[in-house]
Amino acid sequence: MDKILTLLDGSDYSESVCHHTAWIAQKLNASVIAMHVLGRREGAASTDLSGALSLGARTALLEELSAMDEQRAKLAQAKGHAILEDAKAILEQDGIPKVDLRLRKGDLLESVRELESDIRAITIGKRGEGADFASGHLGSNLERIVRTSKVPVFVASREFRQISKVLVAYDGSASAKTAIERMSTSPVFADLAVSVLCVAQDTTHAQKVADEAVTKLQTANITASSRIATGEPEEALNKLVSEEGFDLLVMGAYGHSRIRSLIIGSTTTAMIQSVKIPVLLYR
Repeated sequence: MDKILTLLDGSDYSESVCHHTAWIAQKLNASVIAMHVLGRREGAASTDLSGALSLGARTALLEELSAMDEQRAKLAQAKGHAILEDAKAILEQDGIPKVDLRLRKGDLLESVRELESDIRAITIGKRGEGADFASGHLGSNLERIVRTSKVPVFVASREFRQISKVLVAYDGSASAKTAIERMSTSPVFADLAVSVLCVAQDTTHAQKVADEAVTKLQTANITASSRIATGEPEEALNKLVSEEGFDLLVMGAYGHSRIRSLIIGSTTTAMIQSVKIPVLLYR
């Protein structure tokens, strides 16, 4: 049985992440691993605070600070267990009978790498617990996950809605071709309507590129059609998503190096930030 890893932090996106995870898991007949990772500081037991105290500090103060530190760690662990139990309840209510709960301490990427060889995909919310205070930014862990993951990453929107119309941003790059290849063999897309969009100034070339991807999908009995547009990719994609009611955007992830993306920007990052629907990313 396939496994889906869902990463949860207790943010406003967590419930939507669970519903989207259940939707994917049912289509793949997959079980779910729900994981919450405590940071090294919040998950740590009492630490040595003596270096933070000046000369003359009372022993009682040191003991009190140590006790507070230990209490914070216990509260963080209790919160983590509560987040996972809530997630399990939502997933089971959505029809997923097998949910494996994992509470980990340390670095998120290290925890994901330990499981990556056994999972088919990762689901995560677009933003973390500070979502309402940083609406123009991605969650601090999301970009790290997407840039390093070897499996597809499903980035959930704030609210869940049933998915029926899919827009694929296709440019013929290696990651975009991987997306089409994986889609053509995935039960997730078997009963969905897929539109493949290629954005380029040369419309003849764009049509050819889009048609190649559509042919691949149609050969796999997926309902697919091609679209072309000119201008900036972010603007063209956003226009279609907002005007035609697409429910999911599929993209290849980060075609350029991280250094180049820092200089010229990244269509991947821009689209995750701006669209109000889930984004599925392939490398």
